[in-house]
Amino acid sequence: MFSVELVPDAVIEAAVRDDWARLQHADLPNSGRNPSPSNRPHVTLAVRDELAAEIVRGAEEHLPLPLELSGILLFPRRRGVVVARHVVVSAALLALHRDIAGRLGAPPPRYANTAIGRWTPHVTLARSVPPAEVASVLATIEAEHVVGEAVGLRVWDATAKTITTLR
Repeated sequence: MFSVELVPDAVIEAAVRDDWARLQHADLPNSGRNPSPSNRPHVTLAVRDELAAEIVRGAEEHLPLPLELSGILLFPRRRGVVVARHVVVSAALLALHRDIAGRLGAPPPRYANTAIGRWTPHVTLARSVPPAEVASVLATIEAEHVVGEAVGLRVWDATAKTITTLR
């Protein structure tokens, strides 16, 4: 699996990492538990089974662009709930997403949630949260409005565990 990811500036990254740390301190599920140096807050723009980073090269010219975190989103899944910070949709963010989607073409059905018109921009705070722990997770995170910028674009290869940084 490959994903095209938007990387936030230090202000947004710090806010998300603070939430990860609060969840960790409370012994609750959180995305900060992954010790890999490649694990950092990001907004997934597209996911594909195969993807050559060169296809999206040039899309980084959209950056930097304004990026804002607002409230909390819950995405129910088979193995629990994904808890995320909502990213405010802006014209600049949609233009970047459309550019990436146009370069890659329509996603296969399993990644349809990244298609134009179906994509919900977010930054994940925790995955696979048991329903019984969702209230505790929500009480632990600080969902303050955070304003910053998207400053980087990268392609993550989950199989090889490598990142291609485009900016």
